[in-house]
Amino acid sequence: MTMQETRPLVLVLTALPLEYAAVRAHVEEREELVHRDGTRVEKGRLPGTSWHVALAELGMGAERAAALTTQLINWLRPEAVLFVGVAGSLKDDVGIGDVVVGTKVYEIHGGKRTPEGFLVRPNALPGSHALEQAARSAVRDMSDVRAHFMPIATGDVVLADAESEIAGFIRGNYNDAGAIEMEGSGALQAAHLNGQVNALVIRGISDRADAGKHKADAAGSQERAAEQAAAVTVAVLHKHRPREGSSDSEERPHRHGDGGATYGGDHIDFRGGTFHGPVTGKQGGGQR
Repeated sequence: MTMQETRPLVLVLTALPLEYAAVRAHVEEREELVHRDGTRVEKGRLPGTSWHVALAELGMGAERAAALTTQLINWLRPEAVLFVGVAGSLKDDVGIGDVVVGTKVYEIHGGKRTPEGFLVRPNALPGSHALEQAARSAVRDMSDVRAHFMPIATGDVVLADAESEIAGFIRGNYNDAGAIEMEGSGALQAAHLNGQVNALVIRGISDRADAGKHKADAAGSQERAAEQAAAVTVAVLHKHRPREGSSDSEERPHRHGDGGATYGGDHIDFRGGTFHGPVTGKQGGGQR
């Protein structure tokens, strides 16, 4: 009887090469997998955890993120989806190099245009409670990370003018958002619609979404922000446990002195094998 070990899988998505590289640096024993439609991921092991990571670089934009996240979920069947990368700050107290964990993600372009003006129809997608709790726990022990738990705004715009019309629109209608990016709502929507997979957006702040963006980027702020977001992502996965029934979430075998193994509790676990015929149970070790 051959028993195949399986590890739970988390899908980590990025938009930019530097975001991908920041996460990739933490993943070992990588192999490239190619979907029949051409989408590529690298799958590897996250040391010190039960997780395998499938890492993808999707490109920019919420619609693209939604379509490709759906494709990857249906192909790889992950337990969780994390969108990781950089973003612009929307708050004075959210600084460059900080990390924003999205408690929810706003789609900022929904609404109705009328003669009286644009009527906003907000759509907010919550992040996974379990993943958010893992993040809150993880960052308590990360002295070099300043983390914020707050909403994130998703829009198909690179915001580099704090006095622009779109910046005023966000302040007026999504004033609790701490960061702006371009893909998070698409990934969360896909995760919700495809089996309600746990999902979370984690963003490192690379600029203040103002005229100083180009200068900040040139000084290396994007690389630093991506590294901080990747570090928090890895810390989250060290905290977050696979769901009940995943191979690495089940009870571990206890070794007897003769090298045999038994499992605690009143159950028998054949670890994916098929057994034909009668089973005789025997209580090993001590009395009950």
